Amino acid sequence: MSVSELIAAARRARRHAQAAYSGFKVGAALETAGGAIVTGCNIENATYGLTVCAERVAMFKALSDGHRAFTRIAIVADTDSPTPPCGACRQILWEFGGNLEVHLANMHEHKGVHQLKDLLPLPFDARLL
Repeated sequence: MSVSELIAAARRARRHAQAAYSGFKVGAALETAGGAIVTGCNIENATYGLTVCAERVAMFKALSDGHRAFTRIAIVADTDSPTPPCGACRQILWEFGGNLEVHLANMHEHKGVHQLKDLLPLPFDARLL
């Protein structure tokens, strides 16, 4: 799958976001090592603390479907600037996906690509336990 197709999948996932409180909708598309695409969107609730980001939804769906190896993720929000994953998402992506290629986009264009190790230097993981 091309990067543009991965981003398109994240844009489609964004449509399903439940963001009644913030209005900030995000979509993510996670590519498995086998080439499957698993999508996610953010899901908010009134407490905000129980909100789950699009990136974690995609990863948890992929893991619950039995996927264990991943190559890249696309994250889409309706912003001018790229919207990188939050700290909690970076931790989950690192722990279960390793040094993923992270593509950031908005509704109209690809805004950049990063390696997860650059977004999460010195991660806490099983090596430290």
